[in-house]
Amino acid sequence: MNRFMKIAYDEAVDAMLNNEGGPFGAVIVKDGKVISKAHNSVLLSKDPTAHAEINAIRAASEVLGTFELDGCTLYTSCKPCPMCLGAIFWARISTVYYGADEEDAARGGFDDKRFYEMLKGKNIDVKLIELDAKQNAKLFDIWLEKDDKKMY
Repeated sequence: MNRFMKIAYDEAVDAMLNNEGGPFGAVIVKDGKVISKAHNSVLLSKDPTAHAEINAIRAASEVLGTFELDGCTLYTSCKPCPMCLGAIFWARISTVYYGADEEDAARGGFDDKRFYEMLKGKNIDVKLIELDAKQNAKLFDIWLEKDDKKMY
């Protein structure tokens, strides 16, 4: 087993054995060095966003003192769900190695496969309704006028 994937795997086992979350672990590496490692802690934190990848991204950002993790590689025990994939995009991580996939997650009772189907326009069970668009679009005018803004 790849040494970084083994760390992700061990994190997943830790999460399960301690009833902190599901079978998910992640590691962020830069220049061959482990920057952060984490596991799913949804049950422990009662936070539905406390997935292994999100937790690892938060920890790596703190260690490196930046919200841009370009040059980092993520190893994760399971293919990232759409939420985690979004966080990976925002963090600018360019390479992700994953172990199990959404079929395995579905077999374990997790919704990853269903969420991927919703992204394809199938079985969407969330209503997205635009409201007060013109007023809220003005926020971007304010943003664009800010002299001290920092892009991310």
